[in-house]
Amino acid sequence: MKNICLLGATGSIGEQTLDVIKAHDDKFRLTAMTFGKNAEKAAEIIETFKPKYVGVGDEHTYETLKQHSFSYTFKTGIGEEALIEAAVIPEADIVVNALVGSVGLLPTLKAMEHKKTIALANKETLVTAGHIVKEHAQKYDVPLLPVDSEHSAIFQALQGENPKHIKRLIVTASGGSFRDRTRQELEGVTVEEALNHPNWSMGAKITVDSATMMNKGLEVIEAHWLFDLPYDQIDVLLHKESIIHSMVEFHDRSVIAQLGTPDMRVPIQYALSYPERLPFDEAKSLELWEVGQLNFAQADFERFRCLQFAYESGKIGGTMPTVLNAANEEAVAAFLSGRISFLGIEDIIEKALERHQVIAKPSLQEIREVDKDARKFVQTLLT
Repeated sequence: MKNICLLGATGSIGEQTLDVIKAHDDKFRLTAMTFGKNAEKAAEIIETFKPKYVGVGDEHTYETLKQHSFSYTFKTGIGEEALIEAAVIPEADIVVNALVGSVGLLPTLKAMEHKKTIALANKETLVTAGHIVKEHAQKYDVPLLPVDSEHSAIFQALQGENPKHIKRLIVTASGGSFRDRTRQELEGVTVEEALNHPNWSMGAKITVDSATMMNKGLEVIEAHWLFDLPYDQIDVLLHKESIIHSMVEFHDRSVIAQLGTPDMRVPIQYALSYPERLPFDEAKSLELWEVGQLNFAQADFERFRCLQFAYESGKIGGTMPTVLNAANEEAVAAFLSGRISFLGIEDIIEKALERHQVIAKPSLQEIREVDKDARKFVQTLLT
């Protein structure tokens, strides 16, 4: 039995993680969870899975949760402290970080210090502080298991292989909601259109990131840290069916790909059960004859400017990816609230990157300060 701490239980990845736990309740137990503001959904989860600890996003949501009547008692906490308390709870074996944004960084580091296995769906953790996270993983000898379908695919393709034989990683991308539109056709697109992803069911922020291709850019930076490869050995390939989740090319020109239907529960389960594989009858089998054909195209940096920003920021390194992520989070939030246009997301990120003076090897405190400063700067652009 593996005890699971789930950070971000009411989000898309969180819900799908719960599906896996429920499907294998003889293998996994939810021992701690956190959530942001959705008290109604959280109450259902609490009553169903009965975790020992529940972290709540803020005081108001905590008061809302208290109005529910539960059949058992559990410990609670509020805010960032609650994220950390959940992540270091002694009973937990695996911490699934399904949080959205840089808020996932500190609880990940604290969980590592307590020797927890990390199942990482929060890509911003590696984007904002990859060097610190990797140092922690090595120092505390903690497994860092990828949950994103692309990184899970690469991780699976590398099982039994010598990393020295890798020629390049090929990260596939659906292209998002606007993959068939020109830049001119992106003028005036709505929030509703951006949130209509053709393949995946995800949260609002990640779906918008997919539409701008920032999500893929963040995944490139994450792949750089997870697999210790330079950026010129990480390519992005547009593949609108999302059947091939990513590929690895070796120096003998062999290519190993991981395929499957677009279902995040499969890579989530692999991270939880690794190094074993468990059956999962809830997922649909891949029938290639039903798919018929697979399409591929090169990723155009002029069309997808956020992808270019990510590569450039990753290569510069230091605090530049921190600014990239912080500016993107604030810009996407502004778009979702109707304050800026879709293409305005790119403009804001570019201005934040151009303004920043890079710190080459930042401490955790410097990263947090840079993150805060970048967000403040973006807010000045929105007033």
